[in-house]
Amino acid sequence: MATSRSGPTGDLTAARIHGITDALTSADVMTFVDKGYQGARGSVRTPFKRRRFRPKLSRRQKAVNRTHARIRARGERAIATLKTWKILAKLRCCPRRATAIVQAILVLHHVEATPRRMNMVHSC
Repeated sequence: MATSRSGPTGDLTAARIHGITDALTSADVMTFVDKGYQGARGSVRTPFKRRRFRPKLSRRQKAVNRTHARIRARGERAIATLKTWKILAKLRCCPRRATAIVQAILVLHHVEATPRRMNMVHSC
């Protein structure tokens, strides 16, 4: 059972308390997060952050941040898509079955969202 914490708790602090950053690193899962996780280590990747009274970000750092944002945007869009499927709010089953259901929903969503002529090309 999840426990709540009194007062404001930052994302990184909560992730550390619950062992999320360690679990991701142990499983060697590359995770792209926002600037709120600055200071996270292991397989957790944060964008470069410009600090006050320091030089501007280099071109390379800006390019890395753009790539980082593109990768994160895919995950954000996937989550936004899943939130539109109201049936998931009532889902009560084991994680393995939930994963299969979510995967099936995303396949159906992409089949529906893909233009008809693209479906014909891929079905041959």
